[in-house]
Amino acid sequence: MKPLRFALAPLCVLLWVYFAGAQDESRAILRRKLGAEIEKIAGSHDGVMGVAIKDLTTGEEILINDQLTFPTGSSIKIPILIELHKQAAEGKYKLTDLRWVERQDKVGGSGVIVNFGDHTSQLSLSDLATLMIALSDNTATNMLIDQVGMANVNRMLDELGLKQIRLRRKMIDQAASARGDENTATPREAMALMEKLYRGQVVNRQLSDDALKILKIRKNSPIPRLLPDSVEIANKPGNIEGVACDWAVVYVPNRPYAIAVMTNYNGPNSEAADDAIAKVSKLAYDYFARLSRSTGYGARVPLELLKNKQD
Repeated sequence: MKPLRFALAPLCVLLWVYFAGAQDESRAILRRKLGAEIEKIAGSHDGVMGVAIKDLTTGEEILINDQLTFPTGSSIKIPILIELHKQAAEGKYKLTDLRWVERQDKVGGSGVIVNFGDHTSQLSLSDLATLMIALSDNTATNMLIDQVGMANVNRMLDELGLKQIRLRRKMIDQAASARGDENTATPREAMALMEKLYRGQVVNRQLSDDALKILKIRKNSPIPRLLPDSVEIANKPGNIEGVACDWAVVYVPNRPYAIAVMTNYNGPNSEAADDAIAKVSKLAYDYFARLSRSTGYGARVPLELLKNKQD
């Protein structure tokens, strides 16, 4: 009987590979359907849309116009947040250090600091960071750019291998934008940055978590718009005239994913781009939520039975 047992072993391996392949193909069909639905939205959008989505469990990606360069709008505030925490960790200052709000710091657009008095308030660097992310405060952002240095933000991105994400101007500087000094990124690198934060690869685990904690503050933005309130999301949207985008990690239980959706050349209806991004986000969420409760064969079971079991 012993020789027979050895003879059956290769056959068992072949059968396992066959059935595993069949399971993978079923998921591939589902993934292709998702990609096709997203392509429909991108194709019908009146501007240009780029999408990059990564399954943080398997590494599988859905990429559409992912290497095109788009203006970032306020999504560029994520690298500024990272550099702020990086320099604080290096001992260059403390996040509790205070900064006066001065007349020359104030700029319009989103935020509340523009309404503060001149040299009547001090805010900590940590408070400025929270206002920059939670309320997309442009004055807070410009104060933090002065604090960390534009070149240092780009150097940090270079060290992460993200050379297509560039900070070139302060907020609400249309003259710089007109000169071509625009803050830019590709959806692929935006997605990669969010993945690195998720995996604790932005300097270290603690710094990544500190940045993610602020990014998890719930915002009125496209990626969370159509998703359940119970879903944890770390994100930062960005909007300037003709441009809308959102970068995120969406923590679907048992199936987290990174997503970046970026648009430009948008028409005069400023809500249309946000609506399109929200639809892409909902399609992605529905796909990953389905996988989160499915076995390798596609049967749906209670989520708690699948915890810590990743494909």
